[in-house]
Amino acid sequence: MNKPIRTIATFCLMLFLALMINATYLQYWKADELNDNPQNRRVLVASYSRERGAIQVGSKAIAESVESDDQYKFQRTYPKPLEYAPITGWFSYYSATGIEQTRNDILSGDDSRLFVTKLVDLLSNDPTKGGNVRLTIDPAAQDAAYDGLKALGPNVQGSVVALEPSTGKILAMVSLPTYDPNKLASHDLGSVQDTFDRLNDDPAQPLLNRAIQTRLPPGSTFKILTAAAAIDKGLYKADDPVPGGATFQLPQTSGVTGEIDNEGRSCGANGSRIPFTQALAQSCNTTFAQLAIEVGAEDMTKTAEGFGFNSHYFDDLTPQAESVFPTDANEPQIGQSGIGQYEVAATPLQMAMVTAGIANGGSVMRPYLVDEEQSADLDVIQKTDPQELSQAVSSSTASEVTKLMVATVNDGTASPAAMDGIQVAGKTGTAQSGQPDKPPYAWFVSFAPAENPRVAVAVMIQAADIPRGEIAGGTYGGPIAKAVMEAVIR
Repeated sequence: MNKPIRTIATFCLMLFLALMINATYLQYWKADELNDNPQNRRVLVASYSRERGAIQVGSKAIAESVESDDQYKFQRTYPKPLEYAPITGWFSYYSATGIEQTRNDILSGDDSRLFVTKLVDLLSNDPTKGGNVRLTIDPAAQDAAYDGLKALGPNVQGSVVALEPSTGKILAMVSLPTYDPNKLASHDLGSVQDTFDRLNDDPAQPLLNRAIQTRLPPGSTFKILTAAAAIDKGLYKADDPVPGGATFQLPQTSGVTGEIDNEGRSCGANGSRIPFTQALAQSCNTTFAQLAIEVGAEDMTKTAEGFGFNSHYFDDLTPQAESVFPTDANEPQIGQSGIGQYEVAATPLQMAMVTAGIANGGSVMRPYLVDEEQSADLDVIQKTDPQELSQAVSSSTASEVTKLMVATVNDGTASPAAMDGIQVAGKTGTAQSGQPDKPPYAWFVSFAPAENPRVAVAVMIQAADIPRGEIAGGTYGGPIAKAVMEAVIR
């Protein structure tokens, strides 16, 4: 064989080897990634041609596939679209979001655990059906959260999250404003694109799940964490007197920029000491700024991170915005952090976890939304087991903080959450938005029954049709939290 022929043969062999390597790489190493890519049109079109499984709350489907008379054979529908859109997301030709995305394999029937079912369908010449996903949501609690938040007006922006403290089950997750996923799951692809563009460009951000994707200063609701840090360090108990005062000058500062005040609340004279219950019930900024400084930056950070700050802990919906507690704060900054200001920022899910952790004896459970995955024949493929995220504080500390929160409902700012015959623990919060043209943010957290907690709630009102001077966590968030707790307990 002469040299030119050998050269061509070698070149062809190299091309053949490159082709084989590329095919192996794409079909083996990259197969799962390409298959899971929501932009993969081939996979989406194939999914449209089969009966996708249901997403269920209780015994009812909040997302299901019904037969259609077009090329895709099945149309994805959402019976309670506005209430559940932030959870279900949508499934369309263009993309998938929410549970539709994170549990796509089981819903589409592509999950390897459905191999036997798919084989039986193939042998019997039946079309492949997707499996079902059952959620942890309590429908009564979800209704109460959605109705309560919606009642604040058509322009409300906010979220409600309810957890079962002992397990981490998410009992309610509401975000407003919302959208209709039916319009994004339509087979009219032009209309789908127009709808998405309009929603995506809306300054109110209806596509945002504020429960897990919006971080805001938690304001005075953070004081329960500061109280827990001070008690856990052995500095105080619930019955002890704590530093009070009408004003407090942060260390290393001078003038009004470094002065903490209480906005007229009854917190004692400067230099005085007041009951710990009074300090939380009246939400005394001067007290909790001083407590945070006494605890110190290191232990404040340790406690905050024990409750979930600065970490990722939720995968059932994506993306999750990590809540933030500063890890390098100096004395004046840690004083501001102790009252939920400076760089402290939390999602509603995070503040529900703080509240649930106190309710659960200091043990913070990892939150989860998917209770179980099923085959199309309702056989359970996988059930989620509760998992402890951390022991944030001791059980005795949690018990002391509970006493303070109960007093805040009975005799303080959290009284709108009080329930007849049931002891409730709660805390209000109002945080400045930092923008002169925007009202402050209102927060409310609570759990009940205080002696045997079954539900912990966080309410965040980012904006609403409420006069600026009337924005308060207890006034508007308290009744919503109360309705959610009653829905679970009664």
